[in-house]
Amino acid sequence: MKEDDYIQEGLSQVEAYSSPQQNESATLSPETDGNDGSSSIEDEKLSLKEVIAERATEDEAPHSRNFTLRKILGGDILNARVIRQQLWLIVLIVFFMIIYVSNRYSCQKDLIEIDKLQKELQEAKYKALSSSSQLTEQCRESHVLDLLKQNNDSTLKIANQPPYIIDVNPDE
Repeated sequence: MKEDDYIQEGLSQVEAYSSPQQNESATLSPETDGNDGSSSIEDEKLSLKEVIAERATEDEAPHSRNFTLRKILGGDILNARVIRQQLWLIVLIVFFMIIYVSNRYSCQKDLIEIDKLQKELQEAKYKALSSSSQLTEQCRESHVLDLLKQNNDSTLKIANQPPYIIDVNPDE
């Protein structure tokens, strides 16, 4: 008995939304049928299924060749059957877009790190060049002579005569 109540309740809801032609086919009751009532319930179930199936596909607009910006922004394009069939393709494209963006982000991060390291290398080169020039400055002969003149306690003196070569024969 409960099943019949559910069917009648469903039929009454369908009648509210259906046209008058659908009401006639969907409102068969067991009392109007001459049989024991089981075939009319099956007819009601079939007709109810048909009405529900028709109602489910009735909201879908036919495929339109011209998609306007209003249809796209309004979401009408998402109701199209083609879009629903291509859902996994859309998910795959979104996944690849996420991978692309994350890859670009990591590359930019690496480029920033490379720039930072190149600046540090440039600074280290400048510091090494500066140190090398200071060492060259301090090792120059004139600078060493000035330091020797300032330190009077040093025993080192500048030679007044040029150096001469002593020849030694290896045979002797």
